[in-house]
Amino acid sequence: MLIEVQSKDGVRTVTMNRPEKRNAMSDEMLEQLQAAFGDAPAEDERVSVLRGAGSSFCAGRDIGASMNVPIEPVFHAVESYPLPVVAVVQGNAIAGGCEIALHCDFVVATIDARFGMSLAQIGLAPSWFLAKKLLEVAGPVGAREILLLGDPLSASKMHALGMISRIAPAAELEDAVGLIVQRLVQNAPLSLRAMKALLLREMTFRDGIEHGDVDSLVAAASGSEDAKEGMKARLEKRAPRFTGN
Repeated sequence: MLIEVQSKDGVRTVTMNRPEKRNAMSDEMLEQLQAAFGDAPAEDERVSVLRGAGSSFCAGRDIGASMNVPIEPVFHAVESYPLPVVAVVQGNAIAGGCEIALHCDFVVATIDARFGMSLAQIGLAPSWFLAKKLLEVAGPVGAREILLLGDPLSASKMHALGMISRIAPAAELEDAVGLIVQRLVQNAPLSLRAMKALLLREMTFRDGIEHGDVDSLVAAASGSEDAKEGMKARLEKRAPRFTGN
């Protein structure tokens, strides 16, 4: 299984288990993630923890494999899961890896972790849904920095921008995670469900804004020759040669 799920004492742990690919998300992995967050929580569950096996949290979409499974419904399932979700980030959380972490309610990261949305560097652009989440979490200044520049940001910078909840030295990561998880476990479960639903509903107002023209711009960028060149260059570990076509 590319996604492993374990439960103990009210804490459900969901682990992305593809360390040899830095947990890059294949179609199969996305389907398993969707299943993990698509069902109702067990009666005794209080919190879910999302992790990545190995030295990286998640390197994003596996652009070297087929990409037939849409990513947005998976992230929406994580975001709208009825109980709190805590992301534990070590190493890199890049592109889709950054996004899925930010769709969790809390992000706890090692100080040396890096977060990035390098889409502009390979000729792609985020969907309305993904950009909306970045704007909600980062605000206009942080969203511009992480999207338009595309360079990875340190966990310290992300914390300073208010994009993640906690940072800790690698040796203290589990203690930092434990403080949040145990507080959530001890809190009233009906209150947690109500508050999460309340916050999620209040942050969906941007969904009603007309954005068909923006979707067209995103589709044009994603289907461009530059996008093909950008992904090819990334796989070949070289600088892309963009032409604006």
